Parts: sequence; structure tokens; C-alpha cells
Amino acid sequence: MSSETYTPGHTTNATNFMGKRTLESHGGFFTSCLSEGIDILDLGCGPGTISLGLAKAVGSGCVVGIDFGESQIDKAVQNASEAGIANVEFHVGSCYELPFEDRSFDGVFSHALMEHLKDPVAALKEAWRVLRPGGKIGICSPDADGWLLSPPSRELSEAVNSYASLQESNGGDLRIGKRFGLLLQEAGFQNIQLSARYECYPSLEFIGEYLALQLEQKERIREAQTFRDWSKSDGGMFAQAWVSAIGTKVGQESNDNG
Repeated sequence: MSSETYTPGHTTNATNFMGKRTLESHGGFFTSCLSEGIDILDLGCGPGTISLGLAKAVGSGCVVGIDFGESQIDKAVQNASEAGIANVEFHVGSCYELPFEDRSFDGVFSHALMEHLKDPVAALKEAWRVLRPGGKIGICSPDADGWLLSPPSRELSEAVNSYASLQESNGGDLRIGKRFGLLLQEAGFQNIQLSARYECYPSLEFIGEYLALQLEQKERIREAQTFRDWSKSDGGMFAQAWVSAIGTKVGQESNDNG
């Protein structure tokens, strides 16, 4: 994944933003697929806060987190050590060339990764390869077509579109969520189930600065200032639409009769 560009970057602001996410808050759609003793791959694990929740859920099983950002892996290792969780390990690696044998995991989890990838189907095919027959994949990404920002304005809509185009210029797709079913099918998964939810950010200033910093780095100063001005609004809201999908690797050795 070395050729990919991660739009948020690995600034302190971005890392702190990702570090607030937990299995309960952002991975709840996948918890029905977790059970004692199974092995899970967390693809694009970031600082590992969701990985730690996965590790607690599988008990005697093992969770492996992969991310292309060395600073993120260092932070994930630190978080695991501080939490005293031993059944999790983290490695720098590419989602396009996973360093694992075929059929190594019972489940693959990936949160907020697919929207950054130039070739999400290639990454999903790699996930399919390392899954055991009957194994489940759970993926989740935002879809900017469902964002709700208040109070609305023409300038704010332009800033949102500018941020989405920035992601596109980096090879990603901030509106990928609605295509999850098609992408998983193309990668070989079956029994696909999609769902969606909204996340309301409690601090407009935090999310406003998070978006502004990324636009500012690309010299989109006007749009960055729009987000900062909006973030000071009384009675404002930022609600992000998240699309989740679960698919199954069905094969000869699968116990899945679906």
C-alpha cells in the first residue's frame, strides 16, 4: 500500500481522531461475527483501538492488525501494552500483499480503509484469500452523499465537495459506501448484507479542524476557513453516514449453507 495516499495523514490531530474509535462505537455491526477462539485480521488498523476490542471479544483467539503507517503501528503497540492485552499483534504491511498464508483467519475486519484505496477490489480479494471457508468479512466506510451539516450554506456545500474531490485526487472515493455490495461480489464474497448508521460528532470544532487541516495542506485555504468558521456555529451539527457490509467466503469446506 506504499503507493497509496492517506488523505487525513498521520498528524497528531488525525491520530487522536482515529484513536477515539472503539469496537463498540464503530465496529458494532461486526460483533455478531465474533466468538471465543477465532482469529481476526484488522485491515488498516490505525492506532489499534478497535483491534483491542476485537482481541477482548475473541478471548483465546488472536487478532492481527495491519497498517501501512509505521507511526500508527507504533501507537497501536503502545496502546496494547498499556491496556495489558496480549492476544493482539501489529505489523506494517500492505492490504494488497498480505504477509499471510491462504486461509489464515476466521474473520477480516476493516474500518475506514476502503474509501482511501485506488483499487479496493484488489484489497478485498486479498482478504478473501486469507479467510478460511465460511469466514466473514466486515467493512465500513463513510458516504459523503449522506453527510448532514447544519447550518447549511452554499459555501459549506462547496467545502464538502472540495474535501471529497481531494480524496478522489488521492485515488480514493469518499462516496464508496453505497458500492460495497458490488465490490464484495466482485471480490468473490456471498451472502452480503449492508446496513447504515449516522454518527453525530459532539465537537464541531474538532471535526472542523480535522477537515480544515487536510484542505489547508493542499492550499485550499478558502474551503478550510469555511470549515473553521462553520465549526463555531451555535446549534450546528455534523452527522456522518457510515455504510457497513458483511460478506461470507463460501467454499467446499464452508459450514455455511446460505
